[in-house]
Amino acid sequence: MPTVDLEYPTKPYSKVNRYDSRASYSLETIHQIVNTCPILHVSFNVPNSPFPTILPMIGQMGSFARPSADTGDVLELYLHGYVSSRLMNLSRNANGSAEGGEGLPICVAASHVDGLVLSLTPNSHSYNYRSAALFGYATVVTDAEEKLYAMELITNSVVRDRYRNTRVPPNNAEMQSTSVLRVKITAGSAKIRSGLPSDEKADKEDRELVNRVWTGVVPVHYALGEPIPGPYNKLQKVPAYLEEYRADFNRDAKEIAVEAATKQMQAAKAKHDD
Repeated sequence: MPTVDLEYPTKPYSKVNRYDSRASYSLETIHQIVNTCPILHVSFNVPNSPFPTILPMIGQMGSFARPSADTGDVLELYLHGYVSSRLMNLSRNANGSAEGGEGLPICVAASHVDGLVLSLTPNSHSYNYRSAALFGYATVVTDAEEKLYAMELITNSVVRDRYRNTRVPPNNAEMQSTSVLRVKITAGSAKIRSGLPSDEKADKEDRELVNRVWTGVVPVHYALGEPIPGPYNKLQKVPAYLEEYRADFNRDAKEIAVEAATKQMQAAKAKHDD
C-alpha cells in the first residue's frame, strides 16, 4: 500500500462543486466505492446519435502488472461484455482524443445508498450515500493472460473465491465470445454524505413541529439471502466459501449503514441538504 494517500488530479469535468466539503479525490476512497458497487453505469458517445449511451455493467479495479496492488494504488478498471457489442466495437476502433488518451472516452458512475435521512421539512430530506465517478479511456484487452486475469477479478467481485470453484479456465468458445475492456483512468472523484438530519434553526425551535414529526435516519443496506439450489445442483450443502462470504457481506453492509447514520457529517456550505 502507498505510504501516502494518492489522489486523482482535479479536472474541470471531475471536480465536485456543490458541497465540496463532501468531496474526495483519494484513490483508496474512490476505488473502494467502485469495487463494492454491484452495478456500474458506463456512459459513452455513439456516432450519429443525439444522446450519450449509458449501460449497466459489472467491473472491478485492478492491476495486471501488479496483481498484489491494493485499492490505494494506481489501478485500471476492467469491464467485460459481449465481443461484438457496440461498446466493444467502438473501443476497438477508437483513436483517442485531443487530450492524448488512447481508446474510447468513457465515464463510469458507482453509487451506494446507506440511509434515508428524514428531516423536519421535505426540502431538507436526504440520503446518506457514497458515490464515485471515473473518467478514462477504454481499450480492448488482447493479451490472453491479462484477459484471464480480468475475468477472474470480475468473477470474484460477484462472490469471493467463486472463480476457482467453477469450471475453469473458460473454454475457447467462451473466450472468443467475451471481450474485456481495460480503462485507463485520467481523473476521478467521490462525494459522500453521512450523519443525522440537518434542519434550519427556526424549524428546530418550532415546538409544535418538533413534537409531531419524527426525524432521524433509516439505515439502508441490501442483504444476500438464503441460497436456493438450482435444478441440477447435486451438492447437499451450500459450500463453506459461499456461506462465509454471505455472512461477511451482510455483516459489513449493516455496519457501514449504521456507522454512516451516526458519523458526524461535515458542515454543509449551502442552505439546503442534498
